[in-house]
Amino acid sequence: MTPAEYTQLRAFAGIDGLVLAIIWTGSFALLLTGLTSPDPTWAMAALMLVIVTPFYAAKRLRRFRDEVRDGIISFKRAWAYVILMFFFAGVVFALVQYAYFTYLDQGYFIHTLGNVINMAESEELTRQSGMTEIFKETLRTFETQRTIDIVLNILTQQIMMGMLIGAPMAAMMKSSVARGENPQKTQ
Repeated sequence: MTPAEYTQLRAFAGIDGLVLAIIWTGSFALLLTGLTSPDPTWAMAALMLVIVTPFYAAKRLRRFRDEVRDGIISFKRAWAYVILMFFFAGVVFALVQYAYFTYLDQGYFIHTLGNVINMAESEELTRQSGMTEIFKETLRTFETQRTIDIVLNILTQQIMMGMLIGAPMAAMMKSSVARGENPQKTQ
């Protein structure tokens, strides 16, 4: 990959990463709204935005391959594109979360999450699944960690998610046939 091709890859992944960060921010906002709302629609909408993530990434990778790379992209380049997209999205989303937890939250998220976990229905569900201690330990961890630590942990998870879903996605999207070219002609 030449320096110009890397710059091109990084620029397109950065733009797509910014849009992905906006999707994640919307999901986070819906989650925060859903924590105090008795209507499950908010939480379902937040979950749907999370589920959209790999489909959005695949669509943008395909567009990059077909429109920018003329239909030709190697596995490594496709994987690098997805990893960079998740990296850029993760950094922007980390900044959003840091700003929220530092300046706006004032303990709301952890307090509300604790209330949800301690509700009778939640306690029964977590007891049956054997996850009561896990949830309580996670809540204690959130209460004792600094904001930057929480945000960096989430950023690391997002980058790892990009690496994990990027590999099969890159394998499916790789192509050595130029757009508009007949594959039987090249054989």
